[in-house]
Amino acid sequence: MTTAALGSVVEEIYDRSKEIQDFDDSKLGVKGLLDSGITSIPQFFVHPPESLPCNTTTSSLLIPSYEIPTVDLYPINTHRSLIVDQIKEASCTWGFFRVINHDVPLDVLNRAILSVKAFNEQPNDVKANYYCRENDRGMTFASNFDLFQPKAAGWKDTLKMGMDRLDSSKVPEILRSELFELDRHITRLGETIMEILCEGLGLERERLKNMTCFGGRRLAGHYYPYCPDPNRTLGANCHTDLSVFTVLLQDQIGGLQVKHGEDWVDVKPLDGALVINIGDILQIMSNDKYRSVEHRVLANSRREPRISIAIFFKPSHKEILYGPLPELITHPQKPALYKKFKLEELMMKFRLKRLDGKSSLVDYFLL
Repeated sequence: MTTAALGSVVEEIYDRSKEIQDFDDSKLGVKGLLDSGITSIPQFFVHPPESLPCNTTTSSLLIPSYEIPTVDLYPINTHRSLIVDQIKEASCTWGFFRVINHDVPLDVLNRAILSVKAFNEQPNDVKANYYCRENDRGMTFASNFDLFQPKAAGWKDTLKMGMDRLDSSKVPEILRSELFELDRHITRLGETIMEILCEGLGLERERLKNMTCFGGRRLAGHYYPYCPDPNRTLGANCHTDLSVFTVLLQDQIGGLQVKHGEDWVDVKPLDGALVINIGDILQIMSNDKYRSVEHRVLANSRREPRISIAIFFKPSHKEILYGPLPELITHPQKPALYKKFKLEELMMKFRLKRLDGKSSLVDYFLL
């Protein structure tokens, strides 16, 4: 039998599209799939070997301190210039950094993590009431929001909320007060981070806020249950964020990795710390000064679930043209590297691209 003929037989036996549709129609998510007693993952979760990580990285073996920068925000009033310099350096070289002493209470962080865990560990028939892919509800719950696009799915379930426009009564009571309280604190922190990022670029503190970059916020609560085949899949595919920047709260399980040069570097959990990363929009607006870098999450091999909560800061004005800021462009020394765009155009490109892990979304807007 020829290779082509064999491929046709395999395709006939394995109907990938049907298996994915059946999984989505079940509204079980990966947590429900695991609870059903499976001992191996469905084929559409299996990633090609070249996209999977090695068990260890050269950098972690040879350079134990090789990790994203940590910035202490206290006391910000007396050490502001130092903090601005540290965040600028991290944003230019890593695209990722941790912040500590950020004034978000530890109990607020812990309660938020526990609430996302509690929501995902409800009976399947309860969660199924919220399982959908329509974005007009303000809140959605599903496994892999790009489930039908990539070559392989990630082993996670996600709750998404549009915090700037969401009716709180539509949010399940089991996590309502915890996530809205987290959002209030992260919003204040985000305003401070946005000002510092502006200062690092030599801009007025309010520059990005005045362009409504503070107006759109989306929250994603990720639940990564134990994976029976952790060496054959990922928790989250390699991607960059469609945001100005993202604030991430992660529990102590670990699994987040950042691409730095040719290495994948673990973002080790640090109690009470929050992770900040530059998004595609800010890389464009900063004219490549700040970097939006690829990151991924390993499949969870531990028996306890990994929980993370990301809040994405995005613009809210759909008619404004976004692009490299004029203050950062000089000719011929520093010409604009990207063309201007509206948010709808950016979203359209994002929906087409999804999390393919090949190239950053910013490539679409290169001049």
